[in-house]
Amino acid sequence: MRANSQSSTDAARERFDSVLRAAGESADALGTELFAVVDVLDSSATLRRALTDPSREGADKAQVVADVFGGKVSSDVEDLLAGLARARWSADQDIADAVEILGTDALLASAESAGTLLDVETQIFSVIRLLAANRELRLALSDTSRAVQDRTRLLDNVTDGRVAPQTSTLIERALGNRRAPTLTAGLVRLNEAAAARRQQLVATVTAAVPLNEGQLDRLSDILHRAYGRGVQLNVAVEPSVVGGVRIQIGDEVVDATMLSRLDEARRRLAG
Repeated sequence: MRANSQSSTDAARERFDSVLRAAGESADALGTELFAVVDVLDSSATLRRALTDPSREGADKAQVVADVFGGKVSSDVEDLLAGLARARWSADQDIADAVEILGTDALLASAESAGTLLDVETQIFSVIRLLAANRELRLALSDTSRAVQDRTRLLDNVTDGRVAPQTSTLIERALGNRRAPTLTAGLVRLNEAAAARRQQLVATVTAAVPLNEGQLDRLSDILHRAYGRGVQLNVAVEPSVVGGVRIQIGDEVVDATMLSRLDEARRRLAG
């Protein structure tokens, strides 16, 4: 998002957070309503333009919200949408993207209130690793010619449905969401959003063999001191990594694997 849209989204998230905390576990219902609103916005460029037109008064745009969504969503969601309509947007699609983010916030807030936020984060990461290890499954779940419901059932069968309700809803959104370039990228964003809700960074650690508790504690401490905040370690085992570890936090990669050192040596020998 460009500056105006990002600022409007951030302000809306800050205002809405108190509503989510007051709602407790019931915040997931607000999230479901917001996702339904996203689907409406995605299907109507005319509506998006009406809600983001900078030449229209904020009150007029808020009235559009009342006309379209009044009586169909809760008062909290209607108030949120009216505030979004009064805000400034760089592009009309950004308002739909913002509502998607707010819907995700609502599901994560529900899990936080239920004490299962870490479980949701862990379950999403498990699905990411499952897709990385199974190309056929990844292609099947990314096949947009198949209905989202069919792909959701396929994933439920693979996981035996052993995930939190919020996890299931978020993954289903990712399956039908074209905002991320790939399904895996969309799931990574959800994983990072869950960690951010817990005020944690996410470090994906790839190692040749499982790390023991002492190694994980030392690595966590090193990263905490380096980044000045808690870091959630998601560990993946890749036998092709000869030794050492590869750590990725956001776009930053710290590659200390033996394989990378061998590659560097080969490059130097090649001149």
